[in-house]
Amino acid sequence: MLSCGGRGPKVNGGGTVPGGTGTGTGTGTGAPSAPVDPALAARRAFQNPGGMWMPRQMTLPVHARNLTSMGVAIDAAALADPMGAPLGAVVSLGGCTGSFVSADGLIITNHHCVQPALQVNATPEHNYVETGYLAKTRADELPAGPAQRVYVTRATRDVTDEVMKGIADIADPGKRTQEIERREKALVAACEKGRPGIRCEVESFYRGAELQLVEQLEIKDVRLVHAPRRSIGNYGGEIDNWAWPRHTGDYAFLRAYVARDGSSAEPSPGNVPYQPAHWLKIASAPLTESDFVLVAGYPGSTERVTTYSEVKFDVDFTFPYRIEQIQEAYDALDGLQKQGGMTAIKAGMFKQFVQNALENQQGTLEGLKRGDALARKQALDEKVRAWAARAGREEYAAAIAALEATFVDERKTAKQDNVFSRAVGGSGMLQVAHLLVRMAEERQKKDADRKAGFQDRDLPDLIAQQKQVASTFDPDIDRVFLKLGLMRALAEPEAERPWLATLLGAKKGEAVDEALVDRRIAEWYKATTLTDEKVRLELLTKGTSRKLKASKDPLVKAALAMRPLLKELEERNERRAGERLLLAPKYAVAMREALDGALAPDANSTLRVTYGTVKRRGEGRPFTVVSEIPAKDKGEEPFDAPKALLDAARAKQWGRYADPTLGEVPVDFLSDVDTTGGNSGSPTLNDRGELVGLLFDGTIESVSSDVVFDPVITRSIHADIRYVLWTMDLVDGADHLLTEMGVTPSLPTN
Repeated sequence: MLSCGGRGPKVNGGGTVPGGTGTGTGTGTGAPSAPVDPALAARRAFQNPGGMWMPRQMTLPVHARNLTSMGVAIDAAALADPMGAPLGAVVSLGGCTGSFVSADGLIITNHHCVQPALQVNATPEHNYVETGYLAKTRADELPAGPAQRVYVTRATRDVTDEVMKGIADIADPGKRTQEIERREKALVAACEKGRPGIRCEVESFYRGAELQLVEQLEIKDVRLVHAPRRSIGNYGGEIDNWAWPRHTGDYAFLRAYVARDGSSAEPSPGNVPYQPAHWLKIASAPLTESDFVLVAGYPGSTERVTTYSEVKFDVDFTFPYRIEQIQEAYDALDGLQKQGGMTAIKAGMFKQFVQNALENQQGTLEGLKRGDALARKQALDEKVRAWAARAGREEYAAAIAALEATFVDERKTAKQDNVFSRAVGGSGMLQVAHLLVRMAEERQKKDADRKAGFQDRDLPDLIAQQKQVASTFDPDIDRVFLKLGLMRALAEPEAERPWLATLLGAKKGEAVDEALVDRRIAEWYKATTLTDEKVRLELLTKGTSRKLKASKDPLVKAALAMRPLLKELEERNERRAGERLLLAPKYAVAMREALDGALAPDANSTLRVTYGTVKRRGEGRPFTVVSEIPAKDKGEEPFDAPKALLDAARAKQWGRYADPTLGEVPVDFLSDVDTTGGNSGSPTLNDRGELVGLLFDGTIESVSSDVVFDPVITRSIHADIRYVLWTMDLVDGADHLLTEMGVTPSLPTN
């Protein structure tokens, strides 16, 4: 797993569903012939160059040519407007993507994106993580959790000159970084002043060559509407993750609520559904192989605008080391899942995300080592340096050489820094202690002088996160994670981790070994008061450095002991960032120029557009179908589809959701669109901007494209909207939601 609309009748009309008419019980051999499509050959020949494009980049000539040749009805100008249709219907969920599918704030996203909301509401008696949930009425909709947000983009503005003017004149690199932060905070403060509910951020593109002020409505009252049972939403589980063929119904629904005047408000029974300016219409025509598809969403991060040496170091050190750490966490969670009760429920949820990360990192490393990926990255890097070496571009060549020197310096302590950071922040409760110590430190300053993340504007979200802790924290899980970090530090030579004795409070002559680690963890968790929400919130909102220094809480004491070392690390990172903010943009610009301007910036959780076609991988079909599920099903996790679904599949009970060519209901499909983590839940649109699916995963061969894009092997996996509707209609009994989306239910609920 990874994470079109508009105004008027085109978007908001309803009553149609994709797939044609009839029961669809045939095999597709008698499907009616389609009219000649003059653009079909162009779509079949299209090879995706890769790119998660900023909306305004959709007016580049290359996109206009591609859209025209592929017969796309959407005008490129419409795709360049992030606030218009269809992009205006797409929202960020803070790690996943969603989209409005009704005038009453109904949001469709992935099943795996609502796991925290299911877990927040789960109990041993009502394990919604397993059984799913359906609110029959608006009154039955459940809080999605105090930290869940919906972000609706309202405006963007280029602020590069305002932030960067005169920065090169500041000699001290650390002071450069501080001045950049001061200017960005001032822009954010001006943007948010007198506008409660509006969240503004300065986002960096092309390694700082371009800075945009992004304004979003932050909706805080988010409610869980519907998620299918795990045996649909996560069908195939870990076995099928990053795999094809796939039969996963990875969908779920949330609803956004606001105050009666339309402004953002804290959760309240008096709030009303948000009325979006745009929402998506369900596609009325069937999706077939080679059809155009477009994905809009908020992808998290990629590492393509990088040097060859950065990638080579990651292959040699970063990925292998990270994989070791993630594997340790996975193994620990696997054991904890066997304990039963709420620990098992929480461990199971964490394990799903850890396993996803593990396979992602393993797949990325294998992909970069396979074939010619590194050679192609090296060739691009050489092309960039050749561009910079030409006469008149000396500043670029010098900047690239200086940038490389900063990498060499950083790598000298890369392992030690990683070990330190993981041990010091190895558990949720220890991280809370660090937060409280730092917040008290920053509270002594004027709000404008505080570090970003610790200002008054940040306090409501920090409070919400601490309230969320009550539903996600488990002491057994926390202790195990903390020990993993401490033991990794203990394995290092003593000379390289003198701080460990300080963290553990070792007395003079006391052996710093596993026995001490075990004793300290036991003592800390027995004596800490930070597991009490009231204590955490009191210290978060009113704590002072004096009060914390007087605290007897062992985790607070540990955080105080580490604060000087953490501050030293932060200052070192500030100096390094100050050096690179004058250098890295030069490399990014040189790469863009070397590629004649056709370069998308790395993903950074801002709105992006990517497009391609429904495309098979190898000889297989690009669609899976419902009739394949009974043959795959084993009656036990993770291949344990509900009986109602299996019975309907065997009876070929397709209703109006069957594809006329396939002869039944499609489940998932492949495309060659360029996506990454954060795109989970992103709407997949057809050439008219209508909803045809939900992006939820990619193939394991594709993950290395986050670093070096490969059009031959890159494939994204989507849940077909027809399977979503069929399951909602037949299995879930979600007729009222279908009606709300403009779809007429046609099957009796099993």
